[in-house]
Amino acid sequence: MTEYSCSFTRSSYRTLARLWQVPQILLAILVSLMALTYQEKRKTFLSVKEVPASECYVAATMQYVINDFNEKSDDKYSFQTVHVLKVQKQITDHVLYHVNMEMRQTTCQKFETTNCSFQEGEIYKQIECFHSVFVPWFEKYRILNKNCTNG
Repeated sequence: MTEYSCSFTRSSYRTLARLWQVPQILLAILVSLMALTYQEKRKTFLSVKEVPASECYVAATMQYVINDFNEKSDDKYSFQTVHVLKVQKQITDHVLYHVNMEMRQTTCQKFETTNCSFQEGEIYKQIECFHSVFVPWFEKYRILNKNCTNG
């Protein structure tokens, strides 16, 4: 008859403890890598601040917004900016402008840009608009949010 002895020494316990540490270390590394990947995808804001409408890229962004608005509008006449209320610049891996402005209908039909004065009298129309505009470093502008109300 064969007898089996099942006795552990202290060194056996230490060896077993080390073997259990390997999966725990690997799990910790995996969790750390997943956390770093998630953080990259979140696009943490670097800054959000109010900027003047005269800032270089703000003027180009606002012109894009006006052109887009006029292109998609059902109105016969084009709109132009009357007053810029507020511009915020948000920076992550791209720039996002939040623009509040008042726009007013002009005497020019769509896409005319010379000698345009603002409409008066019966056909006077003024609106207040909020736009969020995505401005990537090397691609096209994209309007993410637009909300206009009669002024």
